[in-house]
Amino acid sequence: MTTATQAPATGAKGHIDPAAAFVPVQTRSERATSFDPDDFGMPTGREVNWKHTPVDRLRSVLVDEPVDVDDALWIDVTAPAIYRLASQGHDAAVRGEVFRPEDLPSALAWKHAENARHIRIPADETADEPIRIDISGRGGHAFSHIVVEAMPHSRATVLLYHDGSAQYAQNVEIIARDGSALTVVTVQRWDDDAVHLASHQARVDRDASLTHVVVSLGGGVVRVNPSVTLSGSGSSAKLYGLSFADAGQHLESQVYLHHEGPHTVGDVLYKGALQGASARSVWIGDVLIGSDAVGTDSYEANRNLVLTDGARAESIPNLEIETGDILGAGHASATGRFDDEQLFYLQARGITESEARRLVVLGFLGEIAQKTGIPALEQEIVAAIEAELALGEGA
Repeated sequence: MTTATQAPATGAKGHIDPAAAFVPVQTRSERATSFDPDDFGMPTGREVNWKHTPVDRLRSVLVDEPVDVDDALWIDVTAPAIYRLASQGHDAAVRGEVFRPEDLPSALAWKHAENARHIRIPADETADEPIRIDISGRGGHAFSHIVVEAMPHSRATVLLYHDGSAQYAQNVEIIARDGSALTVVTVQRWDDDAVHLASHQARVDRDASLTHVVVSLGGGVVRVNPSVTLSGSGSSAKLYGLSFADAGQHLESQVYLHHEGPHTVGDVLYKGALQGASARSVWIGDVLIGSDAVGTDSYEANRNLVLTDGARAESIPNLEIETGDILGAGHASATGRFDDEQLFYLQARGITESEARRLVVLGFLGEIAQKTGIPALEQEIVAAIEAELALGEGA
């Protein structure tokens, strides 16, 4: 199948063969890429990667014109100076080594975020504290590009924390070099009018590991799409997600895990809870085990808990295997309401129904909160879930 030519990291533009527009994309691995926004039409909702997204709510983000990021976002990096590198221009070192825009918002973010924020953990170094990037919206329209690079045999956790209000297209480029162990956590606690369209693209090299955690607890439309390639022999990735969608919110993640090198290990687990009329979540999980990925062990799962009438969760797991020489591969998806037996068991021991529901939801989502590896953040997530449940009871 014809796909877009991949442009080099020097800023040269790719192109999409016009004939490809008449050929439907059958698998996630065939999706076209280009650095030029003109190669991507305005989404209509009929495209395979947009048909589960409320595209009519995205128009304010998909504007092809330069913006002053400082007017729209307040960005603060808490990290030692040695971890922060200058990244000026589209041809800056490392930028574009991994990242290839695959939709209109990521191409716009590439074009208009001329300078990137680059975090690099030096080789053989362990960051004692999480590196934190706070991104607070001021109500405007913004683009940005962030590079997170773990040099060989380094260890670090990087937290991206979003709040406030913004119309925001964001690219995050992640590189875990040989033998490194990197954790990237992105938290979305936007105001109800915010729109956040994020593309995270990562490469994991030989014997390296990446833990990637998406926590979406606020925003009008939040779409965080992680794409991870296990390129090196012995590399591994753990991709986790937690979402709590309230009335009027659309929280979405399209996850792509590509086993490219031999003897790689992948684990994908996303969990979501929904309450309130028109609360909606979307999870699409694609796993590709390539022809050279012998010895692969991979599993993906999505679980959703619907708390009220009118809420809806969409869950679509996909698995593509190009070699039979693997240790194992599988996927699972489940969406449902409270387990009546669990509630009965708790109530039979003197626990009220509302408290029993709280315990069930916290137990369900708490597993993912623990994956962040940041105790203070875990406590904040639990408190946020409890506040959401209290609002639901009040309604």
